[in-house]
Amino acid sequence: MSYPHFLVMPYPILGHMNPLLQFSQVLANHGCKITFLITEFNQKRMKSEIDHLGAQIKFVTLPDGLDPEDDRSDQPKVILSLRNTMPTKLHRLIQDINNNNNALDGDNNKITCLVVSKNIGWALEVSHKLGIKGALLWPASATSLASFESIPRLIDEGIIDSETGLPTRKQEIQLLPNSPMMDTANLPWCSLGKNFFLHMVEDTQSLKLGEWWLCNTTCDLEPGALAMWPRFLSIGPLMQSDTNKSSFWREDTTCLHWLDQHPPQSVVYVSFGSLAIVEPNQFNELAIGLDLLNKPFLWVVRPSNENNKVNNTYPNEFHGSKGKIIGWAPQKKILNHPAIACFITHCGWNSIIEGVCGGIPFLCWPFFSDQFINKSYICDVWKVGLGLDQDENGLIMKGEIRKKVEQLLGNEDIKARSVKLKELTVNNFDEGGQSSQNIEKFINWAKD
Repeated sequence: MSYPHFLVMPYPILGHMNPLLQFSQVLANHGCKITFLITEFNQKRMKSEIDHLGAQIKFVTLPDGLDPEDDRSDQPKVILSLRNTMPTKLHRLIQDINNNNNALDGDNNKITCLVVSKNIGWALEVSHKLGIKGALLWPASATSLASFESIPRLIDEGIIDSETGLPTRKQEIQLLPNSPMMDTANLPWCSLGKNFFLHMVEDTQSLKLGEWWLCNTTCDLEPGALAMWPRFLSIGPLMQSDTNKSSFWREDTTCLHWLDQHPPQSVVYVSFGSLAIVEPNQFNELAIGLDLLNKPFLWVVRPSNENNKVNNTYPNEFHGSKGKIIGWAPQKKILNHPAIACFITHCGWNSIIEGVCGGIPFLCWPFFSDQFINKSYICDVWKVGLGLDQDENGLIMKGEIRKKVEQLLGNEDIKARSVKLKELTVNNFDEGGQSSQNIEKFINWAKD
């Protein structure tokens, strides 16, 4: 039987595009045909990446419905525009691909399965109407996916309000067996507003048209979540290749040579991903806090998403003489470099997977959404990191940063657990590992 043809469609932000690109490469390495759908706007930003990924993956584009000058960091605007303008275009694209078979291809060119990320569950409605199989690849933790699936139960039990998703009272709950206790104020939708909550209620219903909910995780990392629903399938860690990832900014690879000049476990690495924004007062505290460490640090200060300008200016007291500041990082290579001692992170799931696979201890600085749940896993379940505490004004002060870095680097138990967790996680992708078996299972399902 011929191998399946997957149409892979991420929501158009890096945190979704990269895991779906990485999974596409895995599927291609198994002989599957991959068509990867991106927006026309992102195609222009990713031209060099598309050029070197094009050997195994065919890229196609559709417009996102926004004007060139629109703010694409406004996620509600992007979600609404995609929902209103793209379904008919997607329907036509799939029909065009499936009607363009030639005699040599036979049916091999026809799309047999659509794989999407969150926020675009409506795409599975399109494929379902066309009689094409569908699956979800969730770009965050399986526990965060389980939390969205649990919304009806949380409403029925009076834990959250049905209109806003906000907790009805202050309390801690255990969402799943073998998962950490969590403050209901830290449920993933609480920091994102009423409209996002209502969108996710609708989106989660549409995503149920996906027969599999694939998660970039392992049974060792999240056993409770993966055991809850039969459609959850662990396929992580998805980070095997340096080439199968995209970026909207040029990676500064000079930092790797800079790291080569430093002894093992001596450099503090700081990065908050592609979306989080550090407010000016907090930026100042972080800058001075890094100076106070009196240790070498590598700090990613990302240009803004819209105009490539730096979001903040550095305080006058900041010297930075022991550090290196870059605009965007080859993060996987950094987290596998022997010079790295710890990772100050926003706790985005992709960064956590990369840090776990590097065996690096974490210092947790969550900003929004599922990042608070992820912090709980790092600090309370896996015990491979510490959390940074805010003061009464909601700031993480320079003294807190210095204190927690010193505590973390002095904790040999955390270091040992980090190395052990790396071994457990990476082994899932070895031949015969659980994730490898699950990927074979998924491909065989798509063939039938």
